[in-house]
Amino acid sequence: MSRMHSSKKGRSGSDRPQIEENPEWVQLDEDEIEDIIIKLAKRGRTASEIGVILRDQYGVPDVELAIDKSVSAVMEEKDLGPEIPEDLLALMERAVNLKEHLEEHPKDKSNRRGLRLVESKIRRLVKYYKKEDKLDEDWRYSIDKAEMLTQ
Repeated sequence: MSRMHSSKKGRSGSDRPQIEENPEWVQLDEDEIEDIIIKLAKRGRTASEIGVILRDQYGVPDVELAIDKSVSAVMEEKDLGPEIPEDLLALMERAVNLKEHLEEHPKDKSNRRGLRLVESKIRRLVKYYKKEDKLDEDWRYSIDKAEMLTQ
């Protein structure tokens, strides 16, 4: 299947090796991993940042294999999860950056189109998160709200 907003066809890039169970060389047990996740979440780290830290500094290749839960599931159990999902917040940050660029360069047509595409992705993602009950039904996207949330 081809990409929606680019001229590329198909997938590219590398895949993680398929492992079925937690490797024997992982030295941390489930409780220690959860404690690290909670500690890092209280410091304001996102779920993806916590996963990278666990991989690079603590030698945990896959959190789900190690504790049978995702990092975000552990964060939600302890009420440390973000109010707005991480991927939606990243897209809103991108939209804010594009809007600021367009205020300086109003004739930049390709970035104006890019802003429309990003906002379209945001609207689709909001619709999905409302259906999954991760956002309130009355939550609406606006560029002004995005500016306030990303600062």
